[in-house]
Amino acid sequence: MLLAAAIAASGGYAYAQLGGTSSGGAKPPDLFKTDPEGFTRARFPPAEWPDRDVTICRVQYNSVRSERDGSGWKTDYPYSEINLLIRLGEMTTTSISWDAEQKRPNTWVVRLTDSRIYECPFLIASDVGTIGIKDEEITMLREYLLKGGFLWVDDFWGTEAWTQWAGEIGKVLPPEEYPIEDVSAADPIMREMFDLEKVPQITNVTFWLKNNGKTSERDEDSAQVHARAIRDAHRRIMVLMTHNTDVGDSLERERENSDYSRLFSPPGYALGINVLLYSMTQ
Repeated sequence: MLLAAAIAASGGYAYAQLGGTSSGGAKPPDLFKTDPEGFTRARFPPAEWPDRDVTICRVQYNSVRSERDGSGWKTDYPYSEINLLIRLGEMTTTSISWDAEQKRPNTWVVRLTDSRIYECPFLIASDVGTIGIKDEEITMLREYLLKGGFLWVDDFWGTEAWTQWAGEIGKVLPPEEYPIEDVSAADPIMREMFDLEKVPQITNVTFWLKNNGKTSERDEDSAQVHARAIRDAHRRIMVLMTHNTDVGDSLERERENSDYSRLFSPPGYALGINVLLYSMTQ
């Protein structure tokens, strides 16, 4: 309820907060429309990071297969992480890395062969049912995770996508040593700030509108949402997997349809903020 009230009070769209305007003031320019190519192209981290405040890095990977309605590594980029960081800053005392010139949180794109990955406090990847992890990417990702890094993968649907992802992450963290487990409602990640009983099934807004509120994008093959994790020897979650749901769209598309936003954005942000806080405190 607290999060839903915050979203309503701020105009129902996190990105509208850019430039410091209140919900009652004039909205800042829509940077996506004025510079769509410049704003959405891969934004790699600089040689010298601007600050040590919280940011999110998106994994730029190679797709080896395709999925309906997916865009590979660019899926839900960049608005899901931009909006999530804005809401994290609003709902907590966390210091967010900020780009004053572009009037947006700093978010970055990294490849799994780039040593700057070790500077990323949090990795996110979408549409990972298409991912192919190369041999030269395995060691760095494994080291990143075992050194305390965190990876959240989201927005992949159905058995084939799960099989592809499970096989690829198994190259990095062999399942006999690092098994994939279900995440229960009692897990600390579900109770970090908001008490969540489950991970909701969220579909992309276009699918939801075209299918009269249906949420399972692969029919019976994606009817059940899976929240799964890979843990280290101390039981810390290293990899969180939200399968058969698109949490990223509830963040990215907060502006586009008021009914969709009221239904999906509050639980999406609640989970996202829990995951970020868990990654910073565990």
